[in-house]
This record gives sequence, structure tokens and C-alpha cells, in this order.
Amino acid sequence: MAPQRPAVAVVGGGLAGITAALRCADAGVAVTLYEARPRLGGLTCSFRRGDLWVDNGQHVFLRCCTAYRALLDRLGVADMTTLQLRMDIAVRSADRAARLRRSRLPAPLHLSGSLARYPWLRAGERLRFARAALALRGVDASAPSTDLASFGSWLRSQGQSARAVHNLWEVVGIATLNARADDASLALAATVFQIGMLGDNSSGDIGWSTVPLQRLHGDAASTALAESGVAVRLRTKARSIRSSGHGWIVGAENGQDEFDDAVLAVPPAATEQLLPVGTVGIEPGWSARLGSSPIVNLHLVLDREVLDEPFLAAVDSDVQWIFDRTVQSGLTSGQYLAVSLSAADDLIDVPTAELYQRFVPALRLLVPRLASARLCDFFVTREREATFRPSPGTGWLRPPTRTRAPGLYLAGAWTATGWPATMEGAVRSGDAAAAALLAGRVPESTEAA
Repeated sequence: MAPQRPAVAVVGGGLAGITAALRCADAGVAVTLYEARPRLGGLTCSFRRGDLWVDNGQHVFLRCCTAYRALLDRLGVADMTTLQLRMDIAVRSADRAARLRRSRLPAPLHLSGSLARYPWLRAGERLRFARAALALRGVDASAPSTDLASFGSWLRSQGQSARAVHNLWEVVGIATLNARADDASLALAATVFQIGMLGDNSSGDIGWSTVPLQRLHGDAASTALAESGVAVRLRTKARSIRSSGHGWIVGAENGQDEFDDAVLAVPPAATEQLLPVGTVGIEPGWSARLGSSPIVNLHLVLDREVLDEPFLAAVDSDVQWIFDRTVQSGLTSGQYLAVSLSAADDLIDVPTAELYQRFVPALRLLVPRLASARLCDFFVTREREATFRPSPGTGWLRPPTRTRAPGLYLAGAWTATGWPATMEGAVRSGDAAAAALLAGRVPESTEAA
């Protein structure tokens, strides 16, 4: 008689949970995935507004996001994305326009041509930026002291003016960290820039989905998980997890089941609520201290095309990033633009009418053709807990994959991946959880196969 396969519970159907479940299933493990919502995908999902597909947030990836891109390959949807041949970002203010475009030169010289023509910095600021970029390459992002430091404070120590911070460093920093420079850990900022901008010259090439995120992630994952034999339980919230002495019992609304191992891939607060006390070795209340940062998205449906870029970054403006979502939404005429506003603590509770009054005029300054277009629809989506808050000194609040309890593992972009809260970080955490689990549990014969 063949030995019984190890049984694993994965709680959470976002990118981290999907990744962990697939990797375990591919290794021959019997996996059951619990997801409280009626669909997979977590925070990278879509919904219908009439005939329009609307993504809950504007998610892009970089060429250096190797784990995320491997997941796309595993799901068979890499062809549903676009990846730039060379990093190319249109940047605009009310009266100027430029591009951050890389050359074939090695990093960091690959941006030197664009920076020489960057109109929002003076000559001295460009020179000081280059010196600071070289200095940032040498920052030890893994050092505890680096996590304690503020990125904004470090930039000022390197001679960066407030103008340079806002008009250049934060163009990339706010979108990737979901925090302004003064509110972000130097360790996370250094990781972003070292890997994405200051390493290989192609690392920062930008990719994005050409279909709704629900189709790219949730729907594709449903198919891949089913083909791999994973039992997916949607609309099933795990309400408890406790040790049986030789495994883990997951309790849900419709009963409980016992597993050899379990991976918790849910948000920090839900994880802390489910975990047995003392499992992560951090004082109770750690999830609240880690906190969260919101993102607000403004959506404009127009009767004509007004923007001929897939996206653009704004400076000297309340606007941060604008994305053309026409193709992804299924809109057949006109244009659909989405405005992503990260680190949106001051905007998360502002009424839609006030956001309209504040941002539509600002958008018309950045996109002049918008003034002659008819606005067919304007609506707002709010992600109150879009990411963990990447504040200085919060690294110790991000628990590792392995808990103190044998057979119980954690996954999620908020765990100790070394990355900020990105799709790449989420997938890396799922990979790490599965790798740790398999190293301890999968029989040698299965691993060899």
C-alpha cells in the first residue's frame, strides 16, 4: 500500500496562498486551500461596474520581479502581460514634460541621459542625485540599524533637497513603498532602488497586465489549482487553528479538519487572531503596531482618448500616477483612466465629490486634452489596508516564515521577505513558506520525483 500523502492546509487565497498551495501540490502534497471570499486573488482582483471591469488597484511589476514572473509562467498567463523592452516613464507637470528612459549603459549610468534633461532638477541637484544613488548602492539593507533609519533623513544627509526628493526619489518611492520618504524605512527603500534601479540596467523595466487582474490571477489560479488536485474551499473562513499534538486542526463554519501542516497566508491582524499565543515570539499586538497604509484610486471614463501613454507619473501635482485601463476594462469606445494615490492617509475618508473637485482640475493640467472630453463616469475605490506600513523600525514586527510551532508557517507580503508590500514580496513569501514546509515534511521519494 502506498504511503498516505502529507496533508497541508493553506489559509488565504491571495498571491502568497496561491503560490504556497501550487508549490506544495506540485511536490505531491495533498492541499486544501481556504478562502473567505467568493474568489481567489486577494488584493489583486477585479469587479464589474456595469459593462466595465475595474481592478481594485493599479498593480505593475518590474523585470527584477523574478518570483512573480515565475508564478505567471506557472499559471500560464505570461502572455497576458506586457513587459517593456526598456524602462520608459512619461513624467509631466502642469507646464513641462520629460521621460525617465534607460539606455544600454550599465547601471547607474543607464539613467544618466534622462537625468541630464530632467527639467525639475537644477544642475547641482542632478549631480547630488548621482552621488546619492552611488551611496545608496552601498547601504546594507539587511542591517537592523538601516531599518531604524528614515529614508527621508538619509536623503537629506546625502544633500538631497526637498525638491529632488519630491520630484525624483518619490516618483518611484511612493508607488513602491506606499509611503513618503520621511515615513519609510531606509532598509526597504534601499531594497527597492538597489534591486530595481541600481543593479542590472534592465531590472526596472515595467510590466503590467493586459487583462483584468481577476482573470490574470484569481481565475487562472482556480484552473491551475484544480488541475493540481488542490481542494479549494471558497466562501469558507478559517475561524480557528489549533494543535492536535501531531498536526493542525483548522476550524471553519462548516466543521473542522486535521492536517499535517498549515500555512497562514492572511493579513497580519487575521494571522495574529488565528495564531496560538507565543507562536511568533513577538509581543501581542504586533499586527496593530505594524499597521497599514491606504491607497485611493480615482476612476474616469471618458468619451474620447485623451492620453496616449500606458501610464505617466506626475510631479508638482496632487496627482501621482495615471494609468490607461481601457483595454483591460473591456471598454469599446472612449478611454478609461485610473489615478493611483498611494500613502493616502489624508484622502481615505474624503468624500467622492471633494476628490472630484480637487483632482479633476489637476488632471486637466497634466492631460490638456481632458478639458475637451466628456466625463461619462467618475468613481472612487479605497483600499484602507492596502499594504503594511513600512515605517522605520518595523522590521522586527514582520515575522519569519517559520513559527515556533512545528508544522505551522506564515506567508504574506507583510512577513520578513526583505521586500516592501508588492506582488513580488507576496509570491516570495509563498515560495518561502512552501520551501520550509517541504524541507521538513515531504518524503525523500516525493522530493526526488
